[in-house]
Amino acid sequence: MSAPLHSSLGNRARPHLYIKKKKDKEKLVKSSYSEKEVKILLQDVRGKVPVLDTKEREKLNQSGVHYSEMLPVEYAPSEEYLKLYKEALISQGKETAQAVVNLASKILKEKSLGNIVLVSLARAGTPVGILLKRYLDNYVFPKHKFNVPHYTISIIRGKGLDKAAMNYILANHPAKDIVFVDGWVGKGAINRVLAEAVKELGVEGLSPELAVLSDPASETELYGTRNDFLIPSACLNSTVSGLISRTVHLPSMTDDELHGAVYYDENEDLDLSNDFLNEIESYFPSLESEVEQTSSDKLEDFKGIDEVKQIASEFKIDDINKVKPGLGETIRVLLRRVPEVVLIRPDAKPEFIAPIIQLAKEKGVPVKEYPLKKYNACGIIKDVSDL
Repeated sequence: MSAPLHSSLGNRARPHLYIKKKKDKEKLVKSSYSEKEVKILLQDVRGKVPVLDTKEREKLNQSGVHYSEMLPVEYAPSEEYLKLYKEALISQGKETAQAVVNLASKILKEKSLGNIVLVSLARAGTPVGILLKRYLDNYVFPKHKFNVPHYTISIIRGKGLDKAAMNYILANHPAKDIVFVDGWVGKGAINRVLAEAVKELGVEGLSPELAVLSDPASETELYGTRNDFLIPSACLNSTVSGLISRTVHLPSMTDDELHGAVYYDENEDLDLSNDFLNEIESYFPSLESEVEQTSSDKLEDFKGIDEVKQIASEFKIDDINKVKPGLGETIRVLLRRVPEVVLIRPDAKPEFIAPIIQLAKEKGVPVKEYPLKKYNACGIIKDVSDL
């Protein structure tokens, strides 16, 4: 097994309050992204959250400890797996860029020129938000010198949207200008968490619609493609996400505090975050939007959640949260959960599933063909009683 990317960060403690003063800037977590491209509204919780190995974390999670109260050990990718990531970046780079262009076009149909505020959901949404900002700033509005604001905030299933971060953004921008951004839709759980959070905020003009590159689940109208394709950034953890951890929300945190994260400065030599962005951006000059307003653009009646329920029923799974559909979610399961099995669509493109096959091989997880309809892969999490 590869060496872990970081060591334990210590025990829980009450984080600092986030105060909007320049002198408190250091209390925000840093990242390897330029501050000109994203303002990360997450407090630094290094030393305040436990880092656990995969099996221990899985047991605690399934016994009732919320996943946001601990961090997984992130292992350095093997040379063979890293090679597959680089191949994915080459083979899927143009498709990823096309999805960004398509998504930007859809956003522009809803928001007026110069009135867009991107709010990406850490951490899979962060690179997508930066790519959207680069495209809008440099390829759509270059003569207008627009500087589209971009923030990254936390949203956590079971705990909701970061209220402190949203209050900061809403104090500085009109609610109607905000566009929430993520990488992809799995079964739509985060879409529903976001919808509930926006409803709870009760701010007029704030839309819960989530903008994503890939939406095979048919959960949003703001998508780059309905295809479940391999977004290269899904293949890695912090080393393609600005060197920041998953977001953290400890029991001691209050609503006037930002959610937290950790910056892995010890992994700076392994960081590919900006390389990924630059590679995808290199395709922008040659691309045009492929968006057409047709009946196929409407949300489908058969959604991803319907297929997830079918899978759960067939495999006798009581908790549908153990079913993780889509290429991105399946890779996540292999990277930081304990999978029971990985399901692969028989006609899935080899380049889409190559990283999944490699990770499954490295971790000893069985792979089975299954007649998936909306997805190319699906991970099923092992029950804690089997660990």
